[in-house]
Amino acid sequence: MIIVQKYGGSSVADNDKLYKVAKKIQKTVNAGNNVVVVVSAQGKTTDLLMNMANSIDKKCSPREMDMLLATGEQQSIALLTMMLNHIGVPAISLTGEQAGIFTIGEHMNARIDEIRPFRIFNEIEKGKVVVVAGFQGIDEEDDVNTLGRGGSDTTAVALAYALSAERCDIYSDVDGVYTADPRIVKNAVKIENISYDTMLELASLGAKVLNNRAVELAKKYEVKLTSRGSFSEEEGTKIARNSLENASVTGFTADKTVAIVTVFNTNGGYDVFARLAEKGVQVDIVGQSIDLEEVTFTIKSSDIDKVKECIGNRYDMDILDNYGKVSVVGSGMINKTEMVKQIYEALYESKVPIKLISSSEIKFSVIVDEKYVDIALNAMHNKVFNN
Repeated sequence: MIIVQKYGGSSVADNDKLYKVAKKIQKTVNAGNNVVVVVSAQGKTTDLLMNMANSIDKKCSPREMDMLLATGEQQSIALLTMMLNHIGVPAISLTGEQAGIFTIGEHMNARIDEIRPFRIFNEIEKGKVVVVAGFQGIDEEDDVNTLGRGGSDTTAVALAYALSAERCDIYSDVDGVYTADPRIVKNAVKIENISYDTMLELASLGAKVLNNRAVELAKKYEVKLTSRGSFSEEEGTKIARNSLENASVTGFTADKTVAIVTVFNTNGGYDVFARLAEKGVQVDIVGQSIDLEEVTFTIKSSDIDKVKECIGNRYDMDILDNYGKVSVVGSGMINKTEMVKQIYEALYESKVPIKLISSSEIKFSVIVDEKYVDIALNAMHNKVFNN
């Protein structure tokens, strides 16, 4: 039986943590399992590498940036493999290319097209733990590609599918999925089981415990997925194909990287959204004036420069940064009028002004000033779950 384990950067940040992770892997091996491990870059390595590149040129070639960023994971896999061998666990490290991960799409945000895991199977046959660099692959031109932020989760799920693994365990500094981020909301409760759809919505709205692309891939191929704590013996949270009808209010998320864009004289806004789509800018909450000449929408703060580049020379617009989005996820949100009432009461009592509101069948979101995000998250969570 093959088990895929993925460890985030904070889980392998230093030698002490590498040792603890190696012992956890050893325990899984001693239980009679074959283990394939996917590792992220240590600690803040990716950020440091990006800063190094930006100190030379803030518009570096995406190809060269991928060449640079991929080295972070290669450091991690080598060090963890050394630690495993040191404690008596035979292991070998493989880059994305050596593991047979082939990618398509643009640099710094590529997609996995195919995995040819022949080398991985060969090393497993030799009795070795295979430690694979996450976040990377190679394209048809033999260039290194990275998969974007959180890409190591996607690597792990894709490998679990390609290897027909029993399950894929995603390890981080949080021992599962909670009703809210336990580092912000002290009385948040861990969720034992959650559906792919609900987890995908939570991840898309800012829950950092799992990458949304990884959850989407797990859902598509029905990979058994578990969110666990790297240094905890708790069971974690199982993500599977459950019915949304069994859920009510599942959890709350917060995203502090929101900007609000208002574009004037748009003549319906069609050209605006077409240009944004061409640049890969994800538009979230959208509002439009009655005469269709003014459109307001939210984007990720990191996409502000892209927005300026693709529509700034054609339209007058205002961009307001430093906003956040607080969301509640569950089934039948549109029909939960009592819950919506509780949210409004919580925000009013906490003196949190609302900038924008969005609702759907599975989520209800409010946009607030970034300084109010933690206050709003606590107020909304406590109001709903304590009533």
